[in-house]
Amino acid sequence: MSSDETPHVPARRERREAVREKAAAVQARQRRARVIRTGVVATVVGALVVGAGLTVAWTLTSDASQPELAPAGMQDDAIVIDTIPASVKASFSGGGADAPAALSAEQTPATEAEESPTPSATPGRLTIDVYVDYLSESSAQFQLANAQQLTEWVSEGAATISYHPVALLTAKSNGTKYSLRAAAAAACVATHSPDTFFAFNHELLAEQPEIDTDGFSDEELATLARATGADNAKLVSTCIQEGSFVPWVQQATARALSAPLGDTEATLTGPTVLVDGSPFVGDLADQKEFAQFVLTLASDAYYSTPTPTPSPTATTEPSPAS
Repeated sequence: MSSDETPHVPARRERREAVREKAAAVQARQRRARVIRTGVVATVVGALVVGAGLTVAWTLTSDASQPELAPAGMQDDAIVIDTIPASVKASFSGGGADAPAALSAEQTPATEAEESPTPSATPGRLTIDVYVDYLSESSAQFQLANAQQLTEWVSEGAATISYHPVALLTAKSNGTKYSLRAAAAAACVATHSPDTFFAFNHELLAEQPEIDTDGFSDEELATLARATGADNAKLVSTCIQEGSFVPWVQQATARALSAPLGDTEATLTGPTVLVDGSPFVGDLADQKEFAQFVLTLASDAYYSTPTPTPSPTATTEPSPAS
């Protein structure tokens, strides 16, 4: 080795040592950074978990503290129609409208959410109870076939109609729960605009969506309520879009499914019509058959009571087509 190479050996060694020191310093910084990042992530995750727990706890507590709403003007979980203004009767009987105009619904105190409803009928009248699912074709057929003569019987003071909104086909609307939402919307109208309930009920059935489709959205249900003349339109719309009476419909449906129907031991299995507690077992779409059933019961009531009930008269003209 030449003499001029000797000085370079320690220089190279020093450079290697310097590189090692720098590498060690970098590794140390990286270790410290990893420790810091791990600590930060753990802190953030912990905060998120705690926050999520608090949010869930708040939600559950909030939901539990909110009283379940029950619609106003209900009798035995039903909206009662017992009065028809003369102008409404004239316009509907004339067949000039696709749907009957507003009827007056009897206002009664609201039933508490956990309270069992007590039947209450207008004395001296036949009581017609209609269990209606707004996605059921049978419910639509009955309403469209009989709306006109039902209107006339109520106007004559011969009958009271009690509509029971139920949700039997909730699973038949692509997951949108239309049957449940429509029944809740009907309860909203009955509560905030009772005089327009009959018209809204009729339109829900006249414009009934097909089974296994989405049905109307909540916004469309609110629009339909306004179109049928709902008073307090803002309240009705908010009630529908917030699903205020969905829990009540679920409870009312459960009660209807578990309790005997009228004077029978049978329970509700589908859209059903009772007249003074007796189930109509004929064709719900046959206006004449239903009229004969009602007239027969009215005749029985006439001869069995000291103060006879006015007998309904059969309607010769068909109900307006929608």
